[in-house]
Amino acid sequence: MDFKITDVLDIILVAILLYYIYKLVRGTVAINIFLGIVIIWAFWKLTGLLGMNMISSIVGPFLQVGLIALIVVFQQEIRKFLLMIGSTNFANKRNFIKHFNFKKHEGLAVSTDIDALLGACRKMADSKTGALLVFERSNSLEFVKSSGDKMNIEITQPIIESIFYKNSPLHDGAAIIEDNTITATRVILPVSNERKIPLRFGLRHRAAVGITEKTDALALVVSEETGDVSYVRNGEFVAYANMDALAEQLKEDLI
Repeated sequence: MDFKITDVLDIILVAILLYYIYKLVRGTVAINIFLGIVIIWAFWKLTGLLGMNMISSIVGPFLQVGLIALIVVFQQEIRKFLLMIGSTNFANKRNFIKHFNFKKHEGLAVSTDIDALLGACRKMADSKTGALLVFERSNSLEFVKSSGDKMNIEITQPIIESIFYKNSPLHDGAAIIEDNTITATRVILPVSNERKIPLRFGLRHRAAVGITEKTDALALVVSEETGDVSYVRNGEFVAYANMDALAEQLKEDLI
């Protein structure tokens, strides 16, 4: 059997598609559904290759009929996938290369000053100063940046604290962070309607969940009521043991 250049291209495109799908469902309950589908599909193909026609004829229609159910189950992930394709910063070379960085190499630096950010979060948590920080990754956040004030400020701890100071004109809304730069403040984010969010969380937390549901952004929220610092990724609250563990998690996710 001849192996053509189109076969190589076909394999590469399938690998990229699977990578994007895995990236969307990683860290969510949907990853178990995704792995289950892959196992059933692989089993169906194996039975077909081995000539096990009876079991293959049972599993095949199940996968075809199940496609409709999968669209319903993965509605949020499909929406996020389409948004990812449509709003990826391909013009940004670093982000483009990062898409295909399947393996995180040791020593790969994160340009964002995590220590300054978390230092500001600690101070704001102590004084119960509400804050919402959103980290732009592969998906462009231009569609929300336009609702706020465009900025170009390098991250420092005093800058973060001054933005969210209670009497500051910039403290309402979210601050968008790209690499080590604050690119927008007073940004209005889409609010999640997810019913599973605990009632103790207010609009800042719902906005953090909303933007991370629709894009691959990350969010840090400082509660004005409790002083707790929440980390939100893929529309879900991520548990962490302490601020050092949070710093390591952020560094890993921002690579």
